[in-house]
Amino acid sequence: MMRHRQHDIVGLEIAKRVATGLPSHPEWIELAKTNLSRWKKRNHDSASLVACYEEWEHILQQPMSEIISILLTQTEQGTRLRQNSPFAGVLSAADVWRIKRQINEATAA
Repeated sequence: MMRHRQHDIVGLEIAKRVATGLPSHPEWIELAKTNLSRWKKRNHDSASLVACYEEWEHILQQPMSEIISILLTQTEQGTRLRQNSPFAGVLSAADVWRIKRQINEATAA
């Protein structure tokens, strides 16, 4: 089972992959906006989640360089934002599981 710190490391690694691919795949921003819209409807009764989604909506209006910077920032805010990253679906499930397995093995050693 993954500990909280491992989840944060996984989130950062996934964010690195998204940030690397984003310049070649600007359509990922539209996917992220679609995810946020769907999640806001689904979780409309959770003020904290809706606030996070709205924060991401604002971020996605910024220039791509700013979006990438926010994805990669290793601050408390960056960690918090990555916990609800709207870029779900950008990486394949197999890639996400591979990242989780690699980090789990590396941190268990």
